[in-house]
Amino acid sequence: MPPSLANKNKHAAPLLVFGCVVFGLGSLIVRFVPVGAYAVAWWRLLVAGFVFWLLARRFGQKLPQSRAAVRYALISGAALGFDLALWHESIYAVGPGISTLLNSLQIFFLTAIGFFFFNERLGRIQTAGLLLAVCGVAMIAAPESGSNAKAAWGFVSGMVSGAMLALSMVFVRKTQQTEAAPLFPVMMLVSAGGVLALTLPALVFDWGRLYPETPRDILLVLVYGVVMQCFAWGLIAYAIPLLSLSLTGLLLLSEPVAALLIDCFLLGKPIAAVQWCGAALTLFSIYLGSLKTAH
Repeated sequence: MPPSLANKNKHAAPLLVFGCVVFGLGSLIVRFVPVGAYAVAWWRLLVAGFVFWLLARRFGQKLPQSRAAVRYALISGAALGFDLALWHESIYAVGPGISTLLNSLQIFFLTAIGFFFFNERLGRIQTAGLLLAVCGVAMIAAPESGSNAKAAWGFVSGMVSGAMLALSMVFVRKTQQTEAAPLFPVMMLVSAGGVLALTLPALVFDWGRLYPETPRDILLVLVYGVVMQCFAWGLIAYAIPLLSLSLTGLLLLSEPVAALLIDCFLLGKPIAAVQWCGAALTLFSIYLGSLKTAH
């Protein structure tokens, strides 16, 4: 292995963990900025789209030439927009920890999409992981439902957000399969697709909570778009190709773990022992779901 590649691999794991933890910190911004779930997702993608446009111009990267690639990137962005908005709704209902854990179930939606639409086989490990995830979510949901009137909506919106994230990933993949376009223009198109898709829902559902009003809130929304959407995702995207799939799946669990710890120790959310056990079981199931089964 060349020395430069070895050095990259050496730093990939800590960079991935750092990117996941920073990304999870975005839930604090969502929790404390008085902007609606759809509106704050709209602002996040708008800010990120502007940053990616500047980066594309700086490095001379051009938009995809294929109309199909552009269309797939925009569809991916629309799905990402609803993923973020529903994740925000789940944060409001059940807190950052549980909502981020539910969003991480996207690995199983990816598996289902691969099984039904791309004829990919479902391995024993993934099947076991799916069954464990069901048990884990049930262990988390039972105490939450008894003490939180918004629990049902929080769990539904959290899991649907995972499905939207999986759909977004599928269309990013189709974009790159159609045309090997540079990263920054593709991410700019993804951001634009999310902005377009969320404009009407933000106006309908978040009227009166459309934009940050104080300097502090404006700064936090800018941080949410630049740091969480661009910087943190950039670190994750950089590190993933340099690591094995199994290690990547394990390290990506640092995001929901960080969110759970934030929820418990910084926000003071009471989490029962059975919920901690359910969270651990769900995290293990997500790790199993990330493993590639040898055929």
